[in-house]
Amino acid sequence: MLLVADWQPRALIRAQLIEEGFDVVATNTWPMMRRHLRPGLKPRLAIVDLKNLPNPKDVLGDLRLLLEPHQVLVLTASGTVPVETVESGGFRRLSRPFAIEDVVTKAVEAIASTKDLDR
Repeated sequence: MLLVADWQPRALIRAQLIEEGFDVVATNTWPMMRRHLRPGLKPRLAIVDLKNLPNPKDVLGDLRLLLEPHQVLVLTASGTVPVETVESGGFRRLSRPFAIEDVVTKAVEAIASTKDLDR
């Protein structure tokens, strides 16, 4: 799952993840992503960009209820949510500025470590 409000970074990240062999459902709003996080359809990883989301703290609160923190990679930007808030929730984090490759690398690492947890 991928939530990025801005279409261009969403398209680039999605394309790179697909190129790496992942199935990706991408959306630009939290309500749409939340519909995809219903029971039985939990993704291995959710990538959530807090930039330009209306209520990023509420999104983080909901994510804590819907997914395990190790299943969430939060992309942060200055002025969205304090780093401490993201880290105290146990989420994986990547701060701006970053390259698309950085997001994909973090996603691959997160998925690999999640597989290790499942063993």
